[in-house]
Amino acid sequence: MLKWIQVLLFSAIVIGIGYLSYVIWEGRLITTFSIFVTISAILIVFIIFIENRHPSQTINWILVFAAFPVLGFFFYLLFGRNYTKRKRYDEKQELDEQAFSKIEGQKSITEQDLNQMGDHQKMFFRLAHHLGNSPVSFNSETSVLTNGDEKFPAILDALRKAKHHIHMEYYIVRDDEIGSEIKEILIDKAQSGVEVRFLYDAVGSWKLSNAYKEELRASGVRFKGFAPVKLPFIGNRINFRNHRKIIVVDGELGFMGGLNIGDEYLGKDAYFGEWRDTHLFVRGEAVRSLQMIFLQDWHYETNESLLKQDYLSPEMVLMDNQAGGVQMIADGPDTQWENIKKLYFSMIISAKKSIWIASPYFIPDEDILTAMKVASLSGVDVRLLVPNVPDKRVVFYASRSYFPELMDAGIKVYEYGKGFLHSKIVVVDEELASIGTSNMDMRSFHLNFEVNAFLFRTDSTNKLVDDFKEDFRVSKQIDPQEFKERSIFIRVVESLFRLLSPLL
Repeated sequence: MLKWIQVLLFSAIVIGIGYLSYVIWEGRLITTFSIFVTISAILIVFIIFIENRHPSQTINWILVFAAFPVLGFFFYLLFGRNYTKRKRYDEKQELDEQAFSKIEGQKSITEQDLNQMGDHQKMFFRLAHHLGNSPVSFNSETSVLTNGDEKFPAILDALRKAKHHIHMEYYIVRDDEIGSEIKEILIDKAQSGVEVRFLYDAVGSWKLSNAYKEELRASGVRFKGFAPVKLPFIGNRINFRNHRKIIVVDGELGFMGGLNIGDEYLGKDAYFGEWRDTHLFVRGEAVRSLQMIFLQDWHYETNESLLKQDYLSPEMVLMDNQAGGVQMIADGPDTQWENIKKLYFSMIISAKKSIWIASPYFIPDEDILTAMKVASLSGVDVRLLVPNVPDKRVVFYASRSYFPELMDAGIKVYEYGKGFLHSKIVVVDEELASIGTSNMDMRSFHLNFEVNAFLFRTDSTNKLVDDFKEDFRVSKQIDPQEFKERSIFIRVVESLFRLLSPLL
C-alpha cells in the first residue's frame, strides 16, 4: 500500500508542476504553490506515520515541515524517503548473511572466550557475537596508525608488496598528490598481473576526475562507483552512502578506519591544518572478515561473486590467550538491527569507570544521549572530544546544541586544539574499544554503510588510551558557564540546525 501512496504522491507532483506552469500565466502562482506544497506535505507526514519510524524521527520531520515548509518538502524528496530501503537492501542482507554463514560458520562463544572479558562486559560480548556476521578473533594482530603520517606510508608499502590481489573500498578518493601516488601503484600492480578491484562511493567521490578513472581502467584495474545517483527526485539512493574505508592485500593484510584518500588527510589543507585521525592495521584471521565485507559490497554492485579460497585464506597469526580479541562489525541499511548504534549503546551502559568518545560529527539520537547522561550521573567519567573548527557548519552547530544538557549531566566536553578532529573512537574502562568509520550521529546509525573494529583488551586498545590522553592534553575543556553566555544568535542557529538532524 505504501508504494502506491508514494506513486500517488509523485504523480501529484508531476501534475502539480504542469498546473503551476498554467497558473503562472494567470497570476495565481503564490496561492496555488502554497496549496500544492501543503497538500504534498500532508501526504508526506501521513507516509512518515505509517512507516512506523522512531518517534523522534517522525517528530523531527514534522518540525522540519513546520519550520521550513518549502525547503522541508524538497529535503524530504531528496533525503527522507525510505519506503524502498527494505526492498532494495533486504536481498543484500540475505545474501550477506548466507555468505558469512558459509565462510565464517556459526562459531559459538566458549567459556574461555568469555573469561577474557570483564564480568560487566560479558553482555556486550554476547551482543556483538549475535549482531556480527563475523566472529571474534583471538588470532589476529592489530596496530593503531595515528594520523595520515602513519597510515599512508603503511598502506603504500603494503600495496607495493601485493602479489595476488588488492581490494580497496573508500568513501572519498581525491585526484591529488597522495591520490595520484596510490593510482600509480595500482596501475603498476594491475599491469604486472595483480588483481586490483577498487570500489568508491559515487557521491563521496563525485569530484574524482574521469581522467583518473580512465587511467585505472585502461591499466586493468576493476573500478566501480557504489550506488550512483542519476535521478535523485525519482530514486533515493543518494541517501544511502558507502562510508567504509577498507584495504585488503592478498587476503593477509588489512586496513580500516577513519582516513579517506586525499592530501587534506596528511594535514596539507591550510584551513584545517593538522588532520587528527585514526586508522587500524590488521593481520591474520580478522582480515577475512574485512575481505568478506568488501566481497559482498563488490558483488552487490557488479554481480561478480568471489567467494573463493584464493581470497579467503588469510595468514594465521598464532597469538597467546591473553592477546585480546578483534571483531569486525559491518552496519548499514542492509542490516536489521542498526548494529553499531546498539554496540555503542551497550558499551556505554556497561562502563564502570570511564567512557571516552571522539567524534567529528556528534548528533546522537535519544537512546545514545540518555545512556551517556545516565552513565555520567552514575559517577562514570564520561568525556566527549569534538572539533573546534567546522568542516560542515550545519553539523557543527547542530552538534553544539547538545552540549548544555551533556555538561549539566557532568559530561566533560573537549574541543580539539591542533587542527581538525576526524577520529571515530570509543574507549570504555580503558580495555574495550571501537575504531572505524561510524560517527556518533544519526546518519551513520541509520543510513550509511559503515564498518568498525571492536577491540577487547588488545595492545591497540592501550595505544588508543594513550592517544586519547594526548588529545585531551592539547584540547580545551568547554566551561559550562562560558558556553551558556554565547550569543542568542548562535543559540538560534544551533536550534535551527538541530531541527535538520534527520538529514545530517
